Amino acid sequence: MTTDLASRFLERSQYYLGTEYPAKIRAALATIPADRLWWRPNDSANSAGNLVLHLAGNVRQWVVSGIGGAPDVRARSAEFAATGGQDHAQLLAHLDAACADAVAVIATLDADTLAATRTIQGRETSVFSALYHVVEHFSGHTGQLILIAKWLTPAAVQFYDDAGGLARATFLPDGASDIA
Repeated sequence: MTTDLASRFLERSQYYLGTEYPAKIRAALATIPADRLWWRPNDSANSAGNLVLHLAGNVRQWVVSGIGGAPDVRARSAEFAATGGQDHAQLLAHLDAACADAVAVIATLDADTLAATRTIQGRETSVFSALYHVVEHFSGHTGQLILIAKWLTPAAVQFYDDAGGLARATFLPDGASDIA
């Protein structure tokens, strides 16, 4: 992997985990009524609250601990067993802290580190593969959170302004861009 390609991969990983996906989750959660935050459509499904806990746990385990070397204190089953206890602000603060810690770890990586191996969840994997997994995993659950928000609050979630035929991101903090 060339240094330039590695740098671009790391920059985009930081962007997705530190900016785009958390912003979309924040926007989606803002539309979900407090009494529906822990709602499950059936016993085998996860609530929005469960998914946020799960994302924070996954990012901490794979990036902060697995790649960065911090102690792994994850209780994965508790992420799915929870039926309440945190409100919107608490969940988002928990997720934001995990993402900030992950972005800080990613900022220390380089092309050589991406080729190194780590053992995460009992599996040997490259740092590149672990990071790629986390970004893709985060994307999938972000989509689930958006879908839950759209089920519960139709037409309340919109991420792009299509005026003039161009999709302009409306979910990003002021001054942020989704273009690399």
